[in-house]
Amino acid sequence: MHDSRLLPRFRAFRVGLLTVFALSISACTALSVVTHSVSPDEASVPAGRYQLDPHHWNVSFDVDHFKYSRFVMRFDKTTAQLNWDAAGMEKSTVTADIDATSLDTNVPILDKMVKGTDMLDVERFPTIHFASTAFKRTADDKGELTGDLTIHGTTRPVTLMVTFKGHAPNPLTKQQTLGFSADGHFSRAQFGLSTWYPAVGDDVHVAIQAEFVAG
Repeated sequence: MHDSRLLPRFRAFRVGLLTVFALSISACTALSVVTHSVSPDEASVPAGRYQLDPHHWNVSFDVDHFKYSRFVMRFDKTTAQLNWDAAGMEKSTVTADIDATSLDTNVPILDKMVKGTDMLDVERFPTIHFASTAFKRTADDKGELTGDLTIHGTTRPVTLMVTFKGHAPNPLTKQQTLGFSADGHFSRAQFGLSTWYPAVGDDVHVAIQAEFVAG
């Protein structure tokens, strides 16, 4: 005969098992995050196409402001594609499109000024484009990445100093992930952007942090 007293006990037992299972998964995930490491060896990276991780990147420009400081402007929307070659950085290529309309100076009125016709003129030129053309290694994990930068309808070569941060499957997403940092300089006057000089300096410093994921 069915004993109704057993049902609550069975339910409690089942809940307990599910709780233990969930906690074990959580513990394993936490452990994989805590112990996560990346490989500095470019040979470990599978060849193929990688996209910029939409949640883990930063692109900013900074310029001299009245000799007091470097004024920083960031962009909130960027896409990029990395074609990784088995030979490493020397043979790999990257393209990036920065949404110029997403520029953010943290000062709304200044946003309008920089985006306006006196400077970027984002209505006519909404995209800042970069396409790599060559790479020269300077150290095991570093090199000079040259490419064509297009701003305000003008294209000029620029060079970025790139550091390969490492590669490994992401412990949370399990996706193959590569990390890079880069920085460089260019003259804004060469792109027809000389407004407000010399109050605003001509030299533009570019700072980039980027994670790329397979797919």
